[in-house]
Amino acid sequence: MKGLKIVSTGRALPAKVVTNDDMSRLVETSDEWITTRTGIQTRHFCESETQASLATRAARGALERGGVAPEELCACIVATVTPDHAAPTTACLLQQRLALPENIPCFDMNVGCTGFIYALQVARGFLLQSGRPYALVVGAESLSRITDFTDRGTCVLFGDGAGAVVLTLEESSLYACTLGARGDAKAIFIEGPGPEHPYIHMDGQRVFRFAVEAVPHCIRTLLEETGLGLEDIDWFVPHQANKRIIDHVAKKLRVPNERFYQNMMRYGNTSAASIPIALDEMVEQGLLRKGQKVLCVGFGAGLTWGGTLLEW
Repeated sequence: MKGLKIVSTGRALPAKVVTNDDMSRLVETSDEWITTRTGIQTRHFCESETQASLATRAARGALERGGVAPEELCACIVATVTPDHAAPTTACLLQQRLALPENIPCFDMNVGCTGFIYALQVARGFLLQSGRPYALVVGAESLSRITDFTDRGTCVLFGDGAGAVVLTLEESSLYACTLGARGDAKAIFIEGPGPEHPYIHMDGQRVFRFAVEAVPHCIRTLLEETGLGLEDIDWFVPHQANKRIIDHVAKKLRVPNERFYQNMMRYGNTSAASIPIALDEMVEQGLLRKGQKVLCVGFGAGLTWGGTLLEW
């Protein structure tokens, strides 16, 4: 089986850093309240940046780091719930800004916080059908634009950012993927186009119960499919929604916390961007080495879930 390989990564964050103390000036909260319940200490908010400009920076960084030319790409997929426009899509803007080929698919995917995982599997399909060797997947969000800053239960959680990966296929390389969905508009929903401002609405307890069920399910499914055990995985890279969720999952699986990469303390929940941002940080820190087994798992609005297990 041809496995999916990550050739290179990139990320982009807005310049503005917002602390928990900053949030306490907007809504009734405190650094202690936010940190103990979420693990989040800071997040980045767009000011001059747009969602598309973040996506462009992250994608350009991944292409340059991988030494990949635009004409070598077979597809460009952007996972997002916060595009700047309903049309043109962010992926089409990337086609223009990065001078990507005009004869490849470029489109956005809205699968909530699981979007990056779904996009990886879709990109693999294009790679299997194309004669071109690489695909570009970007997760990019400007969630501050749809955050209700009078709702302390949600406004402290989210941040803006983008992460990107360049992908290729490698013969006989380890790869497995699981995806799923369960329609539930009560847990998380965002209004569509219309007279009302499209704010994020979330039932935190409902989402927590879903996440601590869905994440172990994804992990166990991938391990069963590959015949591996928890001890064989070098890194678990989950969606960075909440420290309590990740700690709960680690305890449930009896896996040391340090094998679950966490960076929500710096960025908050960046939805579809959180996993690729984490991967780029790990590359920068020298944590990911050739041959390591990496299991990425996401969960989010929809409700959706997904995981992918690959070899670095």
